[in-house]
Amino acid sequence: MARTSLTLDTAGRRWALIAAAVCLLPLLLQLPMPLPVVIAVAGAIPAAMAARGAAPGWLRTVLALAVFGLVLAQGGMNFGRDTGCALLAGMLAIKPSELRTVRDARSLLGFALFAPFATFLLDQGPLSLVLGLCGAVLVLAALARLSEQESGLPAAGVHHATRIAIVARLVVIGLPLALAAFWLFPRLATPLWGIPELSAARPGLSDEMSPGDWIDLIADDTPAMRVTFRGAEPTTREMYWRGPTLSDYDGRTWTASPWLRSLPPATVEHGAPTWDYEIALEPTERNLLVALEMPLEFPDGMRAAHEYTLTSERRLDRVTRWQLRSAPPTRFEADLPDSLRRLALQLPADFNPRTRALAQQWRAETTDDGALVERALAWIRSDFAYTLTTPLPGRHAVDEFLFDYRAGFCEHFSSAFAVLMREAGIPTRVVTGYTGGTRNRYGNYWIVRRMDAHAWNEVWLEGRGWVRVDPTAAVAPERIYDTLEDRLGAGGGANALLPMADLGDWARRAWNDFVLGFDAARQQRMLQRIGFENINAGGLAALFSLCAALAMGWMLWLVARTERERDPLLRAWRRLGRRYTRLGLGRARHEPAIVWTERVKAARPREEALVALTHRFVAARYASSASDATLVRALRAHRPARETDR
Repeated sequence: MARTSLTLDTAGRRWALIAAAVCLLPLLLQLPMPLPVVIAVAGAIPAAMAARGAAPGWLRTVLALAVFGLVLAQGGMNFGRDTGCALLAGMLAIKPSELRTVRDARSLLGFALFAPFATFLLDQGPLSLVLGLCGAVLVLAALARLSEQESGLPAAGVHHATRIAIVARLVVIGLPLALAAFWLFPRLATPLWGIPELSAARPGLSDEMSPGDWIDLIADDTPAMRVTFRGAEPTTREMYWRGPTLSDYDGRTWTASPWLRSLPPATVEHGAPTWDYEIALEPTERNLLVALEMPLEFPDGMRAAHEYTLTSERRLDRVTRWQLRSAPPTRFEADLPDSLRRLALQLPADFNPRTRALAQQWRAETTDDGALVERALAWIRSDFAYTLTTPLPGRHAVDEFLFDYRAGFCEHFSSAFAVLMREAGIPTRVVTGYTGGTRNRYGNYWIVRRMDAHAWNEVWLEGRGWVRVDPTAAVAPERIYDTLEDRLGAGGGANALLPMADLGDWARRAWNDFVLGFDAARQQRMLQRIGFENINAGGLAALFSLCAALAMGWMLWLVARTERERDPLLRAWRRLGRRYTRLGLGRARHEPAIVWTERVKAARPREEALVALTHRFVAARYASSASDATLVRALRAHRPARETDR
């Protein structure tokens, strides 16, 4: 006959709901708005109704369909790991609508533990870990409360703090095994499998640039990378972090040329100084890399196209580190083949007629390419303004920018400058990346944020090759009207928060270095410092197995010892027994206390005090109404009778 589950009491329901909510919280924090709010409301309504009775099935169905529809609508019908995590959060939020019995509560808590693990698919930061651990501890405490209800213990029989302390003690007991797994479990240099991509791409550099695409990117103040220099450092004006180079233009969108990616890197002559640095690149879900202009060499796992667009062999779905050396270029592809020249001059027909006419006029007035470049920069300096408030252009985007509104940001300036120079017969391309950076006051490193994204140009000049030109930087300071710093409120009271922001980023960098960055190479270096030189995979597996076995043995022994000796009365009784064990009269595990005492008295007749203490112990231990306030002190003070006293 099937066993009927107990109806959940009020305390058990409260514990189950709190534990499930805390488990769900870190996952909700990683979802884009308005999904977290909708999921939280969808979970709160049926949970409140279920406290007074079963929530109707039609309501659960409507809420589930609403959450499912919103997830798919926000993800654009693309399925990725973020979509799956959002659906998991929605289903978990609606699950409490079925919370009526102890069995339902156990089911809810079991499913709730999936939420912290799903969070790590989206974020592996310290906050996600702390919230996940809190959720796991509360789940264990809630399961303990359910066990108390099933055992018949009253709800007030165990204090909440005591229950959480017991669970926290179990977590601490398991800590050595967790540390052994973290430090010694064999790390693979490359994973056996990958994780699904995100359905919604993260803001970041791309191999194309269209009008309006960069607004979201330059409005994002989260870090894109952290850079640590060893030795000389460039000035912020020299910090041009080169990313994708865009050579193809269709009248609206600039894209990287697939053909150039198949060619070897162009010849570069470097000047001084040389900068030695490490880039810790945040995940982008792409394989595009950046480097300070211009890299002298390419580390393992990095590839360079002809125009020095850098890519990784693997998708960047985690924090990656790249050791690089760069130096400013003095000559960059000084000899330009005709095929590459044609590519750098190519423009679509029937676009931007006013720009074409102006370029032809300027070309007719001079044959000096350098003079044409300076004339364009002087025009920008005198007549153009910098602002983020720019309408989306129509068909003739460059004409509208140069002759109508004459205001924009780097996306507009670099695109228009490249078209103007190409119309004038000067090979030109767009380079995207980042500029500048902010030094962290608590660490010797630079933070480059996504809002530092920038686009500039390279023009090809005879005898010099490709030369960097930044038309956005030519805007006169008095004509800079609307910047991202203005919109974010950087100034006034916001400056007071900068030390806290730097401190938080320093802590996140330390987390990335010592936790997320603990890879196979770091593991080998750690083992070498403790005397394990060149340990292979088999030896590492054996070392881990040994340490794990020791940790598990210690854990089981400590749990058993804790359970045996939590009661001070039992602890004092066992200590008394060990005194007789040293005399060869120890109690066997199966031997009742009074039987053991009679055996001791038969061997040592003067042990009347032991007999009396044993009867008091049995009464206090097993008689429900017995109370003996002095027994523990008497057990601690008792010593076996001396041999001469027989």
